Amino acid sequence: MADLFDYMDAADTFAAPAAQPENLFYIPPGAPFADLIAKQLIAETASQPVALSDYVLMVPNRRSAKVMRDAFLRQSNGAVTMLPTIRALGEADEDELAIYGAGGEQAALDLPPSIPDLQRKLLLTRLIMNRPDHKGDKPTADQAARLAGELARFLDQVQTENCKFDDLKGLVPAEFAEHWQLTLEFLQILTLHWPAILETYQVSDRAMRRNALIAAQITLWRENPPATPIIVAGSTGPFPALRDLMSAVLNMPHGRVVLPGLMTGLARDDWQAIGEDATHPQHLLGTTLRHIGRDPATVLLWPSVPAANPAQEERRRLAREALRPAQTTDQWRHVGNFAPDVLDGVLRVDCSGAREEAATIALLMRDALEVPGKTCALVTPDRGLARRVATELRRWEVEVDDSAGIPLHDTAPAIYLRLVVRAVQEQFAPVPLLELLKHPLSAAGLPPEQFRVLTRQMEQYVLRGARPGPGLDGLQVALDGWRDETIDRITASGADNATPRIERLRDDHARLSDLIARFETCLAPLLDLMDEKSISPVGALRCHIQTAEALAASDVQDGAERLWRGEAGEALADFVHELLQALTDFVPMPGIRYAAFLDALMAERAVRPKFGKHPRLFIWGTVEAQMQQADLTILGGLNEGVWPPEAGADPWMSRPMRRNFGLPAPEHRVGQSAHDFQQLFCAPDVVMTRALRVEGTPTVPSRWLLRIENILRKSGVSMEKPDAHAWRAMADLLDEPRDDMRRKIGRPAPTPPVSARPQRLSVTQIETWMRDPYAIYARHILGLRKLDGVDEDPGAADYGNLIHDALDQFISKYPDHLPPDGEHQLIMIGREVFKPLAARPGLWAFWWPRFERIARWFIQTEAARRDHVRKSYTEQSGTLETATGFEVYARADRIDVLRDGGIAIIDYKTGMPPSQADVASGFAPQLPLEAAIAQDGGFKDVPAGPPASMAFWKLSGGDPAGEIREIDTKRMKTTPAELARDAVAGVNVLAKAFADEKTPYLSVPHPDHAPKYSDYVHLARLREWMGSEDVETADGNENKDGDA
Repeated sequence: MADLFDYMDAADTFAAPAAQPENLFYIPPGAPFADLIAKQLIAETASQPVALSDYVLMVPNRRSAKVMRDAFLRQSNGAVTMLPTIRALGEADEDELAIYGAGGEQAALDLPPSIPDLQRKLLLTRLIMNRPDHKGDKPTADQAARLAGELARFLDQVQTENCKFDDLKGLVPAEFAEHWQLTLEFLQILTLHWPAILETYQVSDRAMRRNALIAAQITLWRENPPATPIIVAGSTGPFPALRDLMSAVLNMPHGRVVLPGLMTGLARDDWQAIGEDATHPQHLLGTTLRHIGRDPATVLLWPSVPAANPAQEERRRLAREALRPAQTTDQWRHVGNFAPDVLDGVLRVDCSGAREEAATIALLMRDALEVPGKTCALVTPDRGLARRVATELRRWEVEVDDSAGIPLHDTAPAIYLRLVVRAVQEQFAPVPLLELLKHPLSAAGLPPEQFRVLTRQMEQYVLRGARPGPGLDGLQVALDGWRDETIDRITASGADNATPRIERLRDDHARLSDLIARFETCLAPLLDLMDEKSISPVGALRCHIQTAEALAASDVQDGAERLWRGEAGEALADFVHELLQALTDFVPMPGIRYAAFLDALMAERAVRPKFGKHPRLFIWGTVEAQMQQADLTILGGLNEGVWPPEAGADPWMSRPMRRNFGLPAPEHRVGQSAHDFQQLFCAPDVVMTRALRVEGTPTVPSRWLLRIENILRKSGVSMEKPDAHAWRAMADLLDEPRDDMRRKIGRPAPTPPVSARPQRLSVTQIETWMRDPYAIYARHILGLRKLDGVDEDPGAADYGNLIHDALDQFISKYPDHLPPDGEHQLIMIGREVFKPLAARPGLWAFWWPRFERIARWFIQTEAARRDHVRKSYTEQSGTLETATGFEVYARADRIDVLRDGGIAIIDYKTGMPPSQADVASGFAPQLPLEAAIAQDGGFKDVPAGPPASMAFWKLSGGDPAGEIREIDTKRMKTTPAELARDAVAGVNVLAKAFADEKTPYLSVPHPDHAPKYSDYVHLARLREWMGSEDVETADGNENKDGDA
């Protein structure tokens, strides 16, 4: 099998060992690479320290350069030291690569500058937008921008690997799938149009310019070999141009190359197998050695590397054997047993979930601080895990930065900027509006603390419950509706404090109206723009920024000052500035696509901290960890798909097409990741962690863990250690209460004074009193009410109120006869009832079709009943004082006086009516109690009479639209009058019991008859004690379930 990483002029096999210049070195896995480089160079120039400044040290990237400077500082013990010239040659830093000839004079190169990434993405976006797909549809701006990001990465890879787009011709034979033919046609964007754009703008691609600079560097060094030492350190040679540079350095009189993590002890057959296995950690190094014509056996140990102790050699042997190529794993049979202490300094901790893994790592890092001077680093490619660990560390007031950075769109200023346009585009729907209002940057010219108070009031009064109408006008209408409804309710209550309550309400209304007006002032420019069918992106961005700054302004601080401060604000300002420059010539787009377009452009930006927050604790990505080492290294997230990552599928080419074109196999990412793991696993003190489940889904351990586990099984060495259980147990205890804090939670049993206990309840609350006395305590004694959810779907209560109101008006208008056009009249009344819901379109759309079906069923039912009814009464209020002095009150949906003098009690139910069994047992006393009130003449306008029937009318609006469920007293072997009398007797028993101050308001005393729903379950902490045979009450007494 051909090596997938063999490129131009690379030898197929290693050069035969021969006399070679001693200028190719390696530093073994697990050694502190940067410190050993610094130590050796300082030692070489000890007699002439100033000579160190003549050295040129080339490292993989800008972050590696910073690591090297810190290493020189450590090795010089903080003394003033002349540093070498440290230059980055990695992919991210090619435009900083200086070209030096003899004597250090900079050679002038006539190369166009690199095109900025954002400008390139936008230019590719325009090309994609102009190209219809196979159906003739053109992508939107945001869709094209996301596709442009993938296309740019493909372009970089092609240029990095020195592939030629001319080779695309004939790449897809007829036997390949048709969609690959379409893909190659799409890639004409790069082959035909992109070169002309680069020439027009007088720029070059970053990867192409870097390759040209490296080639020019090599030419200059060949023509004028530098007299000063040139050292390439830390690079595995990930792409051809860099391998050419390493080869050129080795051919210079004072050139040296230091390879990271080269594994010794491998036979020639092993290296041949490694060359065919792109997932092996040494694959890239093998490719580089073949390219430069050196045999691995000729690579020398870097002079400053100390002699390895037996434990280090055994650990490296374990790493070498465990990660050997798959096709040579049969050699495991011949591998000698490993020493029992091979895993000394290595701990594996398998955690139950992602949260537990983060807590365990945070504990390990916190424990490291107990040792003076000890450093600890978490290394993980999982940025989510990194953020969780940083959050966990804050419980000890330890702040640690993730040096790999966080995505720009996840920073507070960028989230705010996105929320501004999202709230506008979603017409101020409650959820996006609240997200914007509650963002710390929002102030609208007010003191931030006052703005927060108004936001909470707006949420409570307007944004909870059904959704207001669209836009700020809809918000104001909903606010006015809240004011009017609340004033009507306070006035109807006749309370003594009604006047001051209404005044306070009007003041709140005025302040919230002012908040909406301020909001409209700040957002007006963007409101108008987003409604347009075609907008200029650069104009929209300027308007967007102007709006965001206006809304961010406080009473004492300018909006721009608040928005752009801090590292995240500066990074966002840089992005916006660059975007304004790049959007100048961009084509117009619909306003509705602007938010998604901005998100797509912001997606690949990261914000990295300029300075670490903690001097001894670090969170590194795998790139940051390549050249540095901590006293304790924690490898987190060792699961398949994370570390190593998925090989992934190329959206542009199949595997055969990539191979024929000259691109590496997708598995090359796995090989790079394996090299990182091998380096870190060999560190002196290592902890490896993984989560058994992530978001409830079982995970698969990293293939490297499984390999290590399998190869150690022969030697009888286990990776599981008692310390792992100890750390997991400590992590579990982080949020556990201490033993002295533990207390058995019993059934709540408050015993308020008799004077605080209610002396009157509605018939529906009597049922609650029987089923869940604690709910009566919470509502009537504590005065607690449930808040509606934000942007809540229309509920049964809203539906019931509307139906009751419409039927009440109809029956009141026609109490003793039906009009010929009864259905039409009911529909007209319903329209008036639903009319105020214009500000709540969600309610209207949900309930009105149901009401139309109910109206049809109701009229048909009434037509069949009216011959037996003398007169109907609706929404009648009545009271009944029982023998104990307790008052029961009711508001009956409907009372029919029959022609024989009897009383029919009807209750409209939009949900599920009580069962016959509950009515018979007394746990659904609503209709029997209303019958008792009617029999006693307690309904003012209804003549007293014996109860003849009781029925629930189920009005769902579904299929069927309605259903009559009459209480079957004959089956219960009783009469309506006796059922009413029994219900009153039950109230007397309850009233007498609760007149005793010692009687507690228990939560769900009869679990078999618990209410179907309660707003106070969480307050009663029901799930913590329900199910115990004996539960302890709040006062410490023992009660059996069902007592009281």
